[in-house]
Amino acid sequence: TAAWERPDAFRKVVSHCGSFANIRGGHVYPWLVRNAPRKPLRVFLQTGSNDLDIVIGNWPIANHDMASALAYSGYDCQFVFGEGGHTLMHGAAIFPDTMRWLWREHAQPASNGTNH
Repeated sequence: TAAWERPDAFRKVVSHCGSFANIRGGHVYPWLVRNAPRKPLRVFLQTGSNDLDIVIGNWPIANHDMASALAYSGYDCQFVFGEGGHTLMHGAAIFPDTMRWLWREHAQPASNGTNH
């Protein structure tokens, strides 16, 4: 929501087990992404096949819908779908790769302490 409302301040988004189900308006984001002018955002989504499936929605399906909407609208996005549940275990395991992907234009080789 911060990035959607203030893309001038927040452009890189990490969503682990994103709540794009019918909770606090999260279910409207795929529709908004498909129907509003594209914003300057880069979005990394992650969820798992054993994420929540409760009365207000199915998190794996909702995250697939969001990833599809982002791709449809031409956003710079990455979606990683694992087997985990509604925890941060998978997101934490891939976090270094997530950061490298989000900040890839700033990637520089690590210095080994010598000047060549």
